[in-house]
Amino acid sequence: MKAIIARKIGMTNVINPDGSVEPITLISATANTVTQIKTIERDGYNALQVGAEQTKRIKKPQVNHFKNSKTQPKIVREFRIDELDDEISLGSKINLTDFEIGNKVKVTGLSKGKGWAGTIKRHNFQRGRKTHGGRSYRRVGSIGSMYPQKIFKGKKMPGQMGNTQITIRNLTVSLVDSEHNIIGLKGSVPGPKNTVLIVKGES
Repeated sequence: MKAIIARKIGMTNVINPDGSVEPITLISATANTVTQIKTIERDGYNALQVGAEQTKRIKKPQVNHFKNSKTQPKIVREFRIDELDDEISLGSKINLTDFEIGNKVKVTGLSKGKGWAGTIKRHNFQRGRKTHGGRSYRRVGSIGSMYPQKIFKGKKMPGQMGNTQITIRNLTVSLVDSEHNIIGLKGSVPGPKNTVLIVKGES
């Protein structure tokens, strides 16, 4: 399984041998631990529950759940897989050695939250005119006709901007540093620094 839980460090540039400058995002990917193995016979589907990082504050039911894998992870995610590998067992480690330079991956994370925003900032609406008696500068404007006397779902209106799950596909692995547990991906990934990311190999 080519997937790992990681954290965003930030962006930088690398200079290629041909002299071109390439923007990359650095991602910290410490070893993940397999905390549960789900099978079709017992759970109805094949999956691996994986934990990352460590925490001392853990609830009592979770203590027993993670006891067999001998870990107390801070972040837990589940990855569905087609077939179970016989070499994987509770407590097995998943690290970035599964990734190689040139691999294509997809990255999932939460985008930057920007709070409550109006339609101009959120949806690129135009403002109203400021001349010839115009009084509606940054208002929403009409949100529907008199009939059917309701607002249709999906209407673009003010609201929470950002802080939504985004997946970016076809990112290229440009750097793999096993000594410092760092992956470099060409381009940008969702979220601010320190965001929790899911990095998966593209099938």
